[in-house]
Amino acid sequence: MGLQLPRRTAGKPVTIRRAAALAAVGISVLVLGGCSSETKGEWERFAMPDPASQQGERTLDLWQGAWIAALITGVIVWGLIFYAIWRFRRRSDDEIPVQTRYNLPLEIFYTIAPVIMVVVFFAHTVKTQNYVLDEDRDPPVNTIEVVGQQWSWTFNYGIGEMDRSADEDLFDERFPYSSYVHDSGTGSQIPDLYLPVGVTTRFNLHSPDVIHDFGVPGFLMKMDVVPGRVNHYVIKPTRTGDFRGKCYELCGVYHSRMLFNVHVVSQADYDAHVQQLADAGATSDLPLLGGDFASTQTGLESGDESEEGAE
Repeated sequence: MGLQLPRRTAGKPVTIRRAAALAAVGISVLVLGGCSSETKGEWERFAMPDPASQQGERTLDLWQGAWIAALITGVIVWGLIFYAIWRFRRRSDDEIPVQTRYNLPLEIFYTIAPVIMVVVFFAHTVKTQNYVLDEDRDPPVNTIEVVGQQWSWTFNYGIGEMDRSADEDLFDERFPYSSYVHDSGTGSQIPDLYLPVGVTTRFNLHSPDVIHDFGVPGFLMKMDVVPGRVNHYVIKPTRTGDFRGKCYELCGVYHSRMLFNVHVVSQADYDAHVQQLADAGATSDLPLLGGDFASTQTGLESGDESEEGAE
């Protein structure tokens, strides 16, 4: 029996070494897989898509800054936790730790510090929000009337020069263009949205039924589409390419069909697409703001003219 104890004791370090080796291999595989050229950018952006718009770049800066601040805070907290575990550990079975009822300076610190952090985060968030929603810094030269309806999207492109005076008041009965072409999707057909690269485009968002949410992950921008209210924001695409858009608001049983394709193209290709829609007969004096079961929209005058444009 005396010879068996050393064997059991000697076997424990071997088992620990094997477990440590397996853990090291697993961590190495994870690190090497995460450092590939395809995923390096995702690590740098903290899983955020590569922004394809001027506004999205500022959103990414806010996202990265928040993560860096959170990681620094986490390292400090983890360091304090492990320091307290090691520094104030029990060194003998009969030792009783010092009993402290409170530490006033420490309590003041961990009360004020989170408040300061929240204020800083809030200030940077408001600064970024004001930047991405500022339309006076780079005024839009193109306006698209976007309609979210159960369960697809309609995009109305203006023909001719944009009348800025008509676009200043979104609840005005006038629209910034004298005529429109449109591209509408259905439950079985995903519509296409075309945008000119390097051009600031304004989206006027309409809904004839329920609340939707219009956004493109590649642009790092989205906004609610609310019935009776015309929300709006601008986007300036920075590179050509194809992207995917979606509805971010649960809008009904077929919410999963609220998809659309985004094509950022040159100005010449954009004009050619608008002309192609016009040649196909998809024209109207007013933008189409409803669906098969919606013929009115808050902000339009009642009468034959509004019904013709909303059907």
